[in-house]
Amino acid sequence: EENKGLLLKCAMSYGLAMGIYWVIKYLFLIFGYSIPSLIFIYEGLSLAVPFIAYYLTKRYRQDIGGSISFFHAWRFGIMFIAPPDFLSNTITQAIVALKNAGFNSEVIETISRTNFTPIHMAIQQIFNNIFYGIILSIPVAALVCRGRTASPVPEEK
Repeated sequence: EENKGLLLKCAMSYGLAMGIYWVIKYLFLIFGYSIPSLIFIYEGLSLAVPFIAYYLTKRYRQDIGGSISFFHAWRFGIMFIAPPDFLSNTITQAIVALKNAGFNSEVIETISRTNFTPIHMAIQQIFNNIFYGIILSIPVAALVCRGRTASPVPEEK
């Protein structure tokens, strides 16, 4: 049986570390618009996210005594993953792709004028967090718990 208090505490702590990582990562994206080579660093940092998730989940397994079930590891991953702002990046990329493909300028202008309010963006980010957390946590949980049997988690003192 898992200690839900310890699960929440570790997910919040590791989630904070992941959040700081994403802030740094997004600084490279922001400055990459004026210095294009920084975009490559941003992309590299983005590719590292699954490996960091694996490391943090493995570290959590050690925090709880060295044994974790798949679903326990999966729940932990869902709780600490917070993906980047997907919608605004997708719209920007779509506009660039449409311009490169030579689409009608009226279509591109209409898409460019699409304005998402902060509440739209917040709701979209919440759903992205849930979706990406679920998807990314599946392979991470499988890797972390492979070859190990689950045992009871000791209560936090």
